Amino acid sequence: MSIYLTAIIKSKQGYADALKPFLQELVNQSKKEAACLQYDLHQVEDNPEIYIFHEEWQDAAGLQLHNSQPHIQSFLAVSAELREGDIIIYKTQPVN
Repeated sequence: MSIYLTAIIKSKQGYADALKPFLQELVNQSKKEAACLQYDLHQVEDNPEIYIFHEEWQDAAGLQLHNSQPHIQSFLAVSAELREGDIIIYKTQPVN
């Protein structure tokens, strides 16, 4: 059963452009994972310091493996100085 996530990351004031390449690399690496069905990055038009990921994972095991990957751990470490607050993650379900 698929797992859907929406993750919201806000950069510190004036750091949106500095954070973007790290987010793009996260997309590139995550899409290579076997359990990744969707991993899209969006930027809010009227507030470019807010980035939103829309993710779909094959199952809980795949998501757990994703969260333990070196590229996730590296992103969390290198982006800590660029991010404002915690990453907000919502587990969602499609509405039909």
